[in-house]
Amino acid sequence: MKRPPVHDGRDVGAAAAATGAAGARGRAGTVALVGRPNAGKSTLMNRLLAEKVAIVSDKPQTTRHRLVGILSDERGQMVFYDTPGIHRPLHRLNKQMVRHAMDAVNDADARCLLVDAAATFGSGDAYMLDLIGESRAPRLLALNKIDKVRKPDLLPMIDRYARSGVFAEIVPISAATGDGCDRLLAALWQLLPDGPPLYDPELLTIHPERFLAAERIREKVLAATHEELPFATAVLIERWEEEEGRDLLRLYASILVERPGQKKILVGRQGQMIKAIGTAARHDLEEFLGRRVFLDLQVRLEPGWREDRALLARLDRDLDVDLEPR
Repeated sequence: MKRPPVHDGRDVGAAAAATGAAGARGRAGTVALVGRPNAGKSTLMNRLLAEKVAIVSDKPQTTRHRLVGILSDERGQMVFYDTPGIHRPLHRLNKQMVRHAMDAVNDADARCLLVDAAATFGSGDAYMLDLIGESRAPRLLALNKIDKVRKPDLLPMIDRYARSGVFAEIVPISAATGDGCDRLLAALWQLLPDGPPLYDPELLTIHPERFLAAERIREKVLAATHEELPFATAVLIERWEEEEGRDLLRLYASILVERPGQKKILVGRQGQMIKAIGTAARHDLEEFLGRRVFLDLQVRLEPGWREDRALLARLDRDLDVDLEPR
């Protein structure tokens, strides 16, 4: 697979300015993908970008930050904000996640609300409808997961949201299969203002490799664990060592857990669980980074890490480079 053009720490501001000046003027702006947990926001962003930027899993609250994905083509540049699912926060970590989502809603030029069409409308959906209705920016509704819904069951849901008068358009889609996604993308382009690119069009995201590598390791943890473990784990990059003259990255990372029993599960009998997670992560990282990876993966006990302000700040340290839209 082609390695996505991610930011590697070098100054790309000049490149963005040069490309924007030389390129044809089209539409450009930001789109916040918002919704409840597990609505499919990350899957949709990856689908629209045709590249994997955000990790995905069947666990709610997989996304913990505002993730940026950049789509540049002949129509202009669309910058997606993939956001954490909005939910009732129980820990400092969750409060931080909801704040990331709300900041994205407030900052974006357009909002796209994702709704799980296979789920029954409830109080959480009513809250999201009210929340998105308070915004003055252009709004669009994507009814996701239509591959899991009978068409007759979809019509009342479309009617409910249409009667709200909130959305410029309602588009039924399946982010998993791609059904309806071209129509959704065309509708989103119409919501953006005219203008030059916000970032260098060669970029797919502004997040550094170090952050994306930690996320891909966490994705393998999510795939291997159940019950409370996905919510009680995080991945911290301890050391990132690139050997000069060798196509090799030495990566030392820790999986944080809150209780001894969680550590025991992650390590597994005779270390089989952590070995399987490490092997899957190493293969993924080598494909993503386009080089050989030595991965040293440890499980580290950190009681109450979800309430630890300093540790949460350290986990966020490598999220973004110092690169603002032009």
